[in-house]
Amino acid sequence: MYKIAVLPGDGIGHEIVPEAAKVLELIGKLYGHEFAFTQGLIGGAAIDEVGAPLPEETVNLCLASDAILLGAVGGPKWDILPVHLRPEGAALLGLRKALGLYANLRPAILYKALANASTLKPEIIEGIDLLMVRELTGGLYFGRKYREDTPDQGQKAVDTLVYTEAEVERIVRLAFQLAQLRRKQVCSVDKANVLESSRLWREVATRVAKDFPDVELTHMYVDNCAMQLVRWPKQFDVVVTENMFGDILSDQASMLSGSIGMLPSASIGGKVALYEPSHGSAPDIAGQKKANPIATILSAAMMLRYSFQLSKEAQVIEDAVVRVLDGGYRTGDIMEEGKTLVNTEEMGDLIRKEIETLAKQ
Repeated sequence: MYKIAVLPGDGIGHEIVPEAAKVLELIGKLYGHEFAFTQGLIGGAAIDEVGAPLPEETVNLCLASDAILLGAVGGPKWDILPVHLRPEGAALLGLRKALGLYANLRPAILYKALANASTLKPEIIEGIDLLMVRELTGGLYFGRKYREDTPDQGQKAVDTLVYTEAEVERIVRLAFQLAQLRRKQVCSVDKANVLESSRLWREVATRVAKDFPDVELTHMYVDNCAMQLVRWPKQFDVVVTENMFGDILSDQASMLSGSIGMLPSASIGGKVALYEPSHGSAPDIAGQKKANPIATILSAAMMLRYSFQLSKEAQVIEDAVVRVLDGGYRTGDIMEEGKTLVNTEEMGDLIRKEIETLAKQ
């Protein structure tokens, strides 16, 4: 039996997470596995309920589970709170730190059926299959932050960017290991022409590459990488970078697949891995059944593959998504002329129907 902590969070999290959980339940029924789901509080919902964005009970639940399925956190309602209480920082960063989740994996794959859903020309994006590997527990987001008064009666704000050699090596080494299972190419992204932390990053990446002679290493400045992602994204296989750069570039990469609603993610490296869609809580459409559940369902597939070593079952989910898209079904974010618009629950139902069909073959 696999124990899964379910954290819907805020906004559309309460609509998309149940669809992924139902997919896992169906997989369990069809392939003889048992998944036990226990729900916990996180983000704004936790603030409203118990006064804290990341309750100790939630951390303990996660540590006692085999994997974590997260929806999304945050929204305008909680933006006025002090920094230490805001869901996006206190909940997500706090959970990653508590669990030691130092690596975020975000695949960006273009499904043929969505070639026209992206804002880029089909000939630029057709065939893309890249993996963003983002360092999650270091850098600006976790460095010392403070303000102080200046002589001109103003204020100075300071955010500290810190990386140790060990932190860089473990994320870069993971990227090389993942590249060995793919097309054997790693692009390490930094800003070594300006930042000392990036110069250390580049030095470590170059040294680690010697342990992987079968993998090609290239270096790229982050500003050039942002440009290359829209100029010729097919050049990339595995992209590894630090926390803030990865945060920005992975969102940019999501549009290569047509919508951020298509982008799953896995945060790994600690005792328990966390799986979540890459998009936010989308409070503007929450409760309207407009959200795209595919990223969350694909995150569940990543859970099966990475946490439970159930690659066959993961592939069935991914194949079912392809078949539904090929059938012309779309949620609003990927809707095109001539296609069939469906809501959140209907998309989930269609994917589960295809899973049942594939399981019989």
